[in-house]
Amino acid sequence: MDNFTFGFTITLVGMGGTLLTMWVLTLFVDVLKKFFPYRENQETGGEKS
Repeated sequence: MDNFTFGFTITLVGMGGTLLTMWVLTLFVDVLKKFFPYRENQETGGEKS
């Protein structure tokens, strides 16, 4: 394996690993949003300050 092939392979593995990790984190955040949806704070009585 020459230097170009080795460098290209390492580049693809690095970029692919980064994109795969970001995709998995996105799925994880989406699952957390489904289990813990955002709700605005509901204050009863009184004025908001």
